[in-house]
Amino acid sequence: MGEKLAVVTGASSGFGLLTSIELAKKDFTVIATMRNTTKDTDLMNLAKESDVASRIIVHELDITNDLSIRRLQESVMKKGTINVLVNNAGYAGAGFTEEITLNEYKQQFETNFFGAVAVTKSFLPLMRKQGYGKIINISSISGEIGFPGLSPYVASKHALEGWSESLRLEMKPYGVDIILIEPGSYKTNIWSTGKQVAEASLKIDSPYQSYMKRIESYIQSGESRYGDPLEVANKIAEISLSSRPKFRYPLGKGVRGGILVKNLLPWNTWERFVLKKLFSKNKMD
Repeated sequence: MGEKLAVVTGASSGFGLLTSIELAKKDFTVIATMRNTTKDTDLMNLAKESDVASRIIVHELDITNDLSIRRLQESVMKKGTINVLVNNAGYAGAGFTEEITLNEYKQQFETNFFGAVAVTKSFLPLMRKQGYGKIINISSISGEIGFPGLSPYVASKHALEGWSESLRLEMKPYGVDIILIEPGSYKTNIWSTGKQVAEASLKIDSPYQSYMKRIESYIQSGESRYGDPLEVANKIAEISLSSRPKFRYPLGKGVRGGILVKNLLPWNTWERFVLKKLFSKNKMD
């Protein structure tokens, strides 16, 4: 098939950056996309250290902008093929539903869901015609398990999972594999972009302040156990070369167990389990 080509969205940091490097190590030519190409320094420095800089092409892409997506599509069409698309770009919005504006929900979905759909649609005709390809969607444990105070992010990942199920069944007869990566907690900057959304629920006059602080405390208490994001990047690179990839890949400490328990337990039991973890023996202030 000649040159192996991969497109990775959100490649300026985190999973996207590391995945671009690992795919380049596997002899892929990687189109590493990011909204602001001036933020490619970390990517290219690591690429040079790993001796793969010649296999990485940095390309501007705003996944919420049709013209930007079309320009990327045109660049790929000049190559004539695409083996792998990694839909990684996204951020995590947080806060309590009452205090999150509808526009903030829409922005979350524009990036995490509609952005992935739009980029994928731009490459489906080429993959279908060539009769092969892999579309790897970076979901989350939040795509399987809801959590209080994170509803924008959780909802967007649930949507991504449902769409991916349908797309998997649509494209399988054409030789195109759809894959979901479901990471748990890893050391990335996923929360930094959307943190401002949670600020309303942390203000002193918010009725949810105490609850939101408990959620933040719970999340922060586990940071020392967060996984190395390189583990996820290595798995994506491995899947990219697999002839028979599975549909779902839950990754990270406790992720498989958490999803299994949530699906097996009656909802009322699961609900008590989650709230007990957050509130322990203390009642809410």
